[in-house]
Amino acid sequence: MSDIIQLLPDHVANQIAAGEVVQRPASVVKELLENAIDANATVIKLIVKDAGKTLVQVIDNGKGMSATDARLSFERHATSKIRSADDLFSLNTKGFRGEALASIAAIAHVELKSKQDVDELGTLIAIEGSEIKTQEVTVTPTGTSIAVKHLFFNIPARRNFLKSNTVELRHIIDEFHRVALTHPKIAFSMYHNGSEIFNLHESNYRQRIVNIFGTKTNEKLVPVEESTEVLTISGFVGKPEFAKKSKSEQFFFVNNRFIKSAYLHHAVNAAFEGLIKDGNQPIYFLNLTVDPKSIDINIHPTKTEIKFDDEYTLYAILRSSIKHSLGQFNIAPVLDFDHHINLDTPYDYKDKGATTPTVEVDRNYNPFKQEQIATRQNPAFRKPTPESWESLYVGLESKSTRDKQDFSHIEFESEPEKTSLFDGGLYVESTQSTYQFQNKYIISTIKSGMLMIDQNRAHQRILYEGLLKSMTVKEAVSQQLLFPLQLHFTGSELSILTQLKDDLEATGFVFSNIDDELVEIIGLPINVPDSEVSIILEQLISDVEQEVPDSNFSASDLLAKSMARSLAIKTGQSLTNLEQEHLVNSLFACKEPSVSPSNRTTFITMSIDEVDRKFT
Repeated sequence: MSDIIQLLPDHVANQIAAGEVVQRPASVVKELLENAIDANATVIKLIVKDAGKTLVQVIDNGKGMSATDARLSFERHATSKIRSADDLFSLNTKGFRGEALASIAAIAHVELKSKQDVDELGTLIAIEGSEIKTQEVTVTPTGTSIAVKHLFFNIPARRNFLKSNTVELRHIIDEFHRVALTHPKIAFSMYHNGSEIFNLHESNYRQRIVNIFGTKTNEKLVPVEESTEVLTISGFVGKPEFAKKSKSEQFFFVNNRFIKSAYLHHAVNAAFEGLIKDGNQPIYFLNLTVDPKSIDINIHPTKTEIKFDDEYTLYAILRSSIKHSLGQFNIAPVLDFDHHINLDTPYDYKDKGATTPTVEVDRNYNPFKQEQIATRQNPAFRKPTPESWESLYVGLESKSTRDKQDFSHIEFESEPEKTSLFDGGLYVESTQSTYQFQNKYIISTIKSGMLMIDQNRAHQRILYEGLLKSMTVKEAVSQQLLFPLQLHFTGSELSILTQLKDDLEATGFVFSNIDDELVEIIGLPINVPDSEVSIILEQLISDVEQEVPDSNFSASDLLAKSMARSLAIKTGQSLTNLEQEHLVNSLFACKEPSVSPSNRTTFITMSIDEVDRKFT
């Protein structure tokens, strides 16, 4: 039997590796930005077209590469970051595997320009699908410029798998945030389709956060600083009142590398326990510095997962540090047993001795003494002496005889007649047909037995169909506000609201202005109170970010689902009999009464036979 195992060609192996390293355009952005940082660049420019599908270009002013290094950089496992296996446990660079450029070059058209400061001319290399098309000398400034064009040009299935430009751009911006936040001393800029998205100058950490997420973020931040032998923590957490539904402003950095850790995230949530509402997420931007030998980064191709030697110690230190900061800056509520500030003794009284207080009293005052008021003067008016009671009836008999009337035709006021809208004229009192159980379920009777309805899910279905009808069939009614409502959002949140603006206006929202960080609303849907607007919009943004809709996604449908979830009757809310009946009738007037907008059961039925069997 002939041998059947063989080595794969390099270009095939690179395409296989690209499946792990390059998942979408945002992955290319991450790898190229990290390479620029490892090259000691101080100014980095990111240029993107069509959400990275057409072009991703990173230009830096780093140390550049020689002609030989530029050529070797596209070979598999070729790197300048490590020399031996021991270096994996003392990493101070972003990359170390030497897979990124080789994987990218296998699935895209790549053009590299690079020059070192000591050289007069640079190197130009063009690669298409791991095949080198050009390598020549070129004129280029010091540093490196690498352009990745037509991503997944030779893997149509992967290209078709990409989401819409809106979604892919959001992922690119997320990666840009993660890199830019942890390096405030580096100037970053980002352009999409010729428009400037970010222009971040060199600054400190707090200014970098504010420049990315908006000036309103500055008042939300509480500093966190802690230094121990095991761990050094620096950064900021958000005040509890600014907690959000989404996790868009949660960042962990370990040794200047962005990571995801559910365990450390739980430590932050534990520190905020009792300070934020259930379902809300705290804001945090935390830098953790640990010994490189105590962590293992080589876990996942994206390098966002890290294994720690002693997670329990890190958990305890992180939780206590955040609790300490919240208490130190009077964010967390405390029991204050100190005396009031108004009771403090003035400083200039420190040399004064104590004196006996003087109290003036009226020694002639007697609370039991009754004063007699003399009334010697004649009164101005004297009440006439009443006559006997018989005099009140004198002359009545003769008067009644003289003015005798016929009372048979006198009409008296009576209760208004109760008329009926139905024939027959009989007034029948309505009896209660619905009952609320545990302020969560509505129980109603039907011919075959009993009906139990989840009031929250049922109301979601009612609102969902009503909102969809307003957006697609008829024009929504809006209530104008006496004073405009102003809300602050970050740049990424504003981009989502801008995309959904037309659908929001179809439901009854009226926007007067959408600025860089401010949204001004002058009209609301009829059923939406102004106090709930910020909650509704935050929930909508969170839903858009978490559901990651594809190109076939209906903005109207997602908006209707999100608003229905925000406005629906909550579990625990008591309803009157009239409200219960109206809810039941409205539910069964819907097209799909059996399920909520999220495809969860809204009601169950129990036949009389099932009830009888419970008692056998």
